[in-house]
Amino acid sequence: MFFTGIGTATPPRRYTKAECWNAFRESDWFGRLDRRSHAIAEAVLLRDNGISARRLALDSLADSFAIDPDTLQRRFATHAPTLATEAAVVAMRDAGLGAHDIDAIVVSTCTGYLCPGLTSYLAERLGLSANVQAYDLVGQGCGAALPNLRLADALIAASASHVLSVCVEVSSAAMYLDNDPGVLVSACLFGDGAGAAVLSAKPTERKRSIEWRSSSSVLEPGQRDALRFEQRGGMLRNILTRPVPALAAEYAQTVLETELSRAQLKVGDIASWIMHAGGRDVLQALRDRIGLSVDDLRYSAAILDEYGNMSSAFVYFVLKDALEDNAPPGWWWMSAFGAGFTCHGALLEVGARA
Repeated sequence: MFFTGIGTATPPRRYTKAECWNAFRESDWFGRLDRRSHAIAEAVLLRDNGISARRLALDSLADSFAIDPDTLQRRFATHAPTLATEAAVVAMRDAGLGAHDIDAIVVSTCTGYLCPGLTSYLAERLGLSANVQAYDLVGQGCGAALPNLRLADALIAASASHVLSVCVEVSSAAMYLDNDPGVLVSACLFGDGAGAAVLSAKPTERKRSIEWRSSSSVLEPGQRDALRFEQRGGMLRNILTRPVPALAAEYAQTVLETELSRAQLKVGDIASWIMHAGGRDVLQALRDRIGLSVDDLRYSAAILDEYGNMSSAFVYFVLKDALEDNAPPGWWWMSAFGAGFTCHGALLEVGARA
């Protein structure tokens, strides 16, 4: 399987940490939460946390404090199909393909629910064939891109020539506030965005080859409560706990070592790292556990700084950034972790720039 097109999309409005802090102080929610919560939000939003800005599907930051089930559902139903379509259009254009070329579409999300799923909306907006294979994947959190791509690989191995992979998250549609530190930190970290890729049975001659070579996953249900969504009051409430950075790094190392052993490679053989970044602390834990440098994770850090944690869409942005920077050819490692507790990784073989 080969990546032949990459696309990303975000809402147009960019909000800085300082703007978010000021909006919080002016909202009714500031008075509802206790002093400890004020201190946590101030520390996350005004000190260096690896994030400078986020893109949110809001006309103004004041809208983010209208937290009720109907408002949040409308936000997801409005913006998820739009962002997913925008990213898909860019990916298909990048691959030089039209709607009639797409044999299957796989869409992942965790920040909202639609039935029929997002594939129905994308098929309509993109003009995909009525007999396109369509798969909606939900509930896999930040790590969803890799299972999505593994399904694409299976579809191509079976019969498909071109599969459209899309991950879209409207984190502003999963906004929830209370005095729990994890909930507050989550509200300060996540942004909205969509990533898409066209996966093909054959490479394209007009750009550098990006081949999906092998992949592995780890699923540890015993750590499920460390990172998850729960339903409360008809809304999604993010559970984010202190062990997450250490768990992410531990399982990321396990998945990486599995694939390196199979390929008879070493950490030093990886030319570029396409890693999900849950936050600054996760990047630090990955560096410490795997033995990586700041430079190794520069693409992940750059995307985190400018866009925040976009959950499942994040690694598409990192891959696109590395390609646009003409990162060196060779073995690339893509990895993401998420709810479950799960971690996934894939070995990519990337050719020189065409």
